[in-house]
Amino acid sequence: MLYHFLVPLASDHIVFNVFRYLTFRSFMALISALVISLVIGPWLIRRLQRMQYGADTVREDTPERHRGKKGTPTMGGVVILTAILSSTFLWANLANRYVWVAILSLTAFGLIGMWDDWSKIRRRRGLSARLKFGLQALVTVLLLQIVYWQPDASWATSLAIPFFKGWLVELGWWWFLFAMLVVIGASNAVNLTDGLDGLAIGPIVMAGGAFGIIAYLTGNFRAADYLRILNVKGAGELAVFCAALIGAAVGFLWFNCHPAEVFMGDAGSLALGGSIGMLAVLTKAELLLPLIGGLYVVEAASVIIQVASFKLTGRRVFRMAPLHHHYELSGWAEPKIVVRFWIVSFALALLALTTLKLR
Repeated sequence: MLYHFLVPLASDHIVFNVFRYLTFRSFMALISALVISLVIGPWLIRRLQRMQYGADTVREDTPERHRGKKGTPTMGGVVILTAILSSTFLWANLANRYVWVAILSLTAFGLIGMWDDWSKIRRRRGLSARLKFGLQALVTVLLLQIVYWQPDASWATSLAIPFFKGWLVELGWWWFLFAMLVVIGASNAVNLTDGLDGLAIGPIVMAGGAFGIIAYLTGNFRAADYLRILNVKGAGELAVFCAALIGAAVGFLWFNCHPAEVFMGDAGSLALGGSIGMLAVLTKAELLLPLIGGLYVVEAASVIIQVASFKLTGRRVFRMAPLHHHYELSGWAEPKIVVRFWIVSFALALLALTTLKLR
């Protein structure tokens, strides 16, 4: 909103010209989201504690030592969503279609997560996998329609291949299925990773930073031409959303670091994962997502491998899946697992960014 109020004043006073700059607004969105999350966090956590008093918010498929976390409120993702949305509305150009797709994906997946969390609290059982997946698929299809039917979206159904200059593979109608796999897969991968204090939110900071840079470069014609990447006109505005995501994630980490005062729950994990997946689709970086979100991919893969191995051979590959529980049962301390996984995530995000030049 500030963008629309203050940019027109630039013709009257040069001071307001700074609000035209994407870098300035992105920085302010990060700071705003951080401050908002830190300010509203304690109040929302107290409200969640009163709402969930006596409820068991610890997942059943976790090591026994997690029983000591009983009483920690969940649905902390509400803090993240509030901070991201507030900051984005303040600093982004709300006439930009991509910004609205990002906002709607975050909100829709967040509402699905809230419904699931609330069902677990009140009925001791969350939404069925079929219903949850169906809702995710419906939301994703509707949002992809917005991307596909815009006037200058001839690139929408193309797939950019990393390491190769200007190599685009036309997917046609298969793009819808591929994009759905990216968005829904990312959403559920983050959800599976959310099992230790601060584990899932840390890599979100890395992913938000990586996609913020990609969005800025993709939306800038000169930068895109120099790097020989696809220029998506208007995608640069997503850098503001990514900056807000980083600020909100760092602010939430203040409360979610070990020992956690609040869990993000499905309200946060589904929303953040869905947003990361949608950012990959909007910036045409779908094939970079397995690197940028490499930790989430490994965590999801460990579950798939564990289930497949047990059904086919009757044996388990890991002591417990997802992978972080395997290391936990191997004797690693929870903070050590979290920090080491963050380091891996940071390295993978940097590796993904180097591919922009190696073309």
